[in-house]
Amino acid sequence: MQYNFFYQIWQHYVLNVSKYLSGIIYTTHLFNKHTQNCRKYFLINVNKWLCFELKPRLQLYKCSKSYLFILTMPLLLSYPLNTQALSATTTNIIQGSAPYLTFDGGKTKATTTEELLSITLSDGTTITPATNTSTATDPIALPNEGETLANVGMFIPTSTDSIELKELINGSYNFWSDDDGDGQGENGLTATGSLSISFTDRHNQRVSRNHVLDICGAPYKVVLSNTNGMLMTQYGVPNSSTFGAGSVSYFITPILTPKVCYIKAGDLRLDVNQFAGPEGMWNPSKGFTSSGEFPTTGSNGLFFDLYIEGSGPLTWPTVNNAGITVNMKSNATGSSVRITLTGPTANGNRNSISKPNLPQTFELVGYDRSGKSVIKYGFVLQKWFINRGDRFFLLSSHENWCKKLGYRLIQVKDVTNANCTGLHSSCQSAKPSSVGNHYHRRIGGGLLSEWGYAMEYMDLVGLPSDNAYWTSDVVAGSQLVVTAVGGQVKTRKTNETAYGMCVYP
Repeated sequence: MQYNFFYQIWQHYVLNVSKYLSGIIYTTHLFNKHTQNCRKYFLINVNKWLCFELKPRLQLYKCSKSYLFILTMPLLLSYPLNTQALSATTTNIIQGSAPYLTFDGGKTKATTTEELLSITLSDGTTITPATNTSTATDPIALPNEGETLANVGMFIPTSTDSIELKELINGSYNFWSDDDGDGQGENGLTATGSLSISFTDRHNQRVSRNHVLDICGAPYKVVLSNTNGMLMTQYGVPNSSTFGAGSVSYFITPILTPKVCYIKAGDLRLDVNQFAGPEGMWNPSKGFTSSGEFPTTGSNGLFFDLYIEGSGPLTWPTVNNAGITVNMKSNATGSSVRITLTGPTANGNRNSISKPNLPQTFELVGYDRSGKSVIKYGFVLQKWFINRGDRFFLLSSHENWCKKLGYRLIQVKDVTNANCTGLHSSCQSAKPSSVGNHYHRRIGGGLLSEWGYAMEYMDLVGLPSDNAYWTSDVVAGSQLVVTAVGGQVKTRKTNETAYGMCVYP
């Protein structure tokens, strides 16, 4: 800092000298008997006098008071007679340095918030906005398997998605400095602005920081941003510095472990709005997520597709279990595998229709060229259905036919999770129920709820949407039926006709 002062010279030492000299002269004059007749001549060597070389030989008798007065007057008039103390007056504002952000203990002045928007991986690798090259097609790979976004170090604590800058500046991080030493003590520094973060998966769905990452949602997009902000000290000039808003997107992926991500069954274009399944189990554009164990119900000719990430072409051997065969056919890239169920059916001789031993577990395994198991997918089949096709008969006919097979006529809860309302409020559908009198896609919600639009499948083709299946359920003296499309619960008189479907067990 530069200080400019106006000086008023303290001259008391000069006055002391003048008083000392004049005192000698006046004293000598008063007691010298020759002074009464002193002439006007006054001879003195000024240089020698000022150098303190006055000798007794000075011709004091030749001087008079008037000449002495003339000699000493210039010295007396040159300085004020009153003693003055030293004073200082500031003529310009003291110019110092403004407070600034620093992330290395003050060695480097940060002009941006780039460091605040950096991330650090669990292996110690730090990535800043300047060094970030990640994209959706070339993401940053996490070092260890099973890591979450909470393992990625950031200046925002894991317990929140935003933080005020003052909490970082005045907190344990202490990311600031001032070369003048300003800003110390309580309320010495004020900071404005904030940091925030958001996490989304590849489908633009928000996820939490502790979300278990997997390849199905990868890459994950991490957006770090800060608002405009300012650092300001209580004293000093200048006492503030500002910085602009910033934002950066990091794309992150876990270690690529091949996995079944989605299971598509039925025509998804028809299973929207009220028919769509619950969030977390159902993706409107993909189908069921791999978190469920689809299917729990089966029938001859039903099929579904496995959507796989992180794998190339695999070999999927056929599985035979309890009289049911599961066939797999992969596409060229290995990203999709069609699974088809084959088992007891109404076609052919009724005496040849068997009863599968259920419930039964099925495990499907995909192998690479070296014979190594790469992906496994399993489900537990609990019920097997036989549809009588286009046979539009009385209730009694279908009941007898199912009984002779060792099966039973379906109940409402076997095929739909429709919410029985109004006249049918006492019927029992699969739980949890839909929001209305129709199915909604849910694993464990019955045949139609699991598999969707019935017209999609071979053994169910030809069923008009305005007709239904008989059930064994009766409400208030009325027989209940379930529509082939939509899974609605309705009533029908027993002397009318409908389709028939049997189930085991």
